[in-house]
Amino acid sequence: MQRRALVLGGGGVTGVAWEIGLLHGLAERGVDLTTADLFVGTSAGSVVAAQLTGGASVAELYERELADTGGDRSATIGTRVLLGFVMAALWPGGRARGRARLGRAALKARTVPESERRTAIASRVRRDDWPAARLLIPAVEARTGEVVVFDSDSGASLVDAVAASCAVPLVWPPMTVGDRRYIDGGVRSVANVDLAAGYDRVVVIAPLVAAARRADRPGAQAAALGAGVRTAVVSPNRAALTAIGRNPLDPARRAPAGEAGRAQAAEVAERVRAVWA
Repeated sequence: MQRRALVLGGGGVTGVAWEIGLLHGLAERGVDLTTADLFVGTSAGSVVAAQLTGGASVAELYERELADTGGDRSATIGTRVLLGFVMAALWPGGRARGRARLGRAALKARTVPESERRTAIASRVRRDDWPAARLLIPAVEARTGEVVVFDSDSGASLVDAVAASCAVPLVWPPMTVGDRRYIDGGVRSVANVDLAAGYDRVVVIAPLVAAARRADRPGAQAAALGAGVRTAVVSPNRAALTAIGRNPLDPARRAPAGEAGRAQAAEVAERVRAVWA
C-alpha cells in the first residue's frame, strides 16, 4: 500500500492564506490532500497542518481566512533578517553553529512579548492536543542550533510546537517549550521536504522556494527523496505572487493571497492529482 505525505512550507500570514486557498481550490476539483498519511508543517505550514488535522474543513478555513484577520500583528522581514537566514545556512563553522548564532541574536532582540505571540498562534490553531494523524513540526533550539522535530510523542503541546516553528528570528520572540526556547523551523529549511522520506507520494505546497543552498530548496529536496517517489511541488504563480505582495507578514494581504491560491488550483490540479490519486 502506497503512503502519501503532504508537506506545507513556510511563508508568513500570506503563506497561510495562499496554502489554504490552494487546498480549497484543489478540493473543489476533487483533489483532497487532507487524506495524507503524513503532514509536515514548517512555520506558516505548521499552522495550516494543525488546522487541517484538527477537524476543520478546507472550505471552513478558507472562509475564515477571508473574513478574519484578528490576532495578526503586522510585521516586516527586513534585510537584517534575510541576511541572518543566509548566514545561518552558510556559516563557515557549520550549519548548527550558524543557526545558534542567529538564535542567540534572536534571544537578545526586542520584540513583542512571548505571551502575546502564543495567544496569536492559539487563536489560529484553536486546539492544544495533537491530532490522530501523523504530524511533524520542525523548529530550531535557539542556543544550540539543534533541529528538533515535534510530534505527538515529543511532550510539547500542539500550540507550543506551532508557535516555536513560527518564531521568525529577530521578528518574533523565541518561544518556550519546556525549559528551552526555539526559533522558526524555516531557519533549517523553508519546507523540510526531507522529513517525508519513506513515503511514496509527496505533494509539497511551498509559498517560499528560495534558499541560500540549492539543496535546501523544496524542489531539490523533493527530487532527493528518490527516483521511485512521485512528487509534485507547487509554489505561487505570477498572479499569486502579486496578490501576496512583498511582505509575507502583512495581514492585509491575507484575503488576496487566499483568493489567488484558490484560483491557482485550476492550473495545478491535474498535476497534483496524478501524484495523489
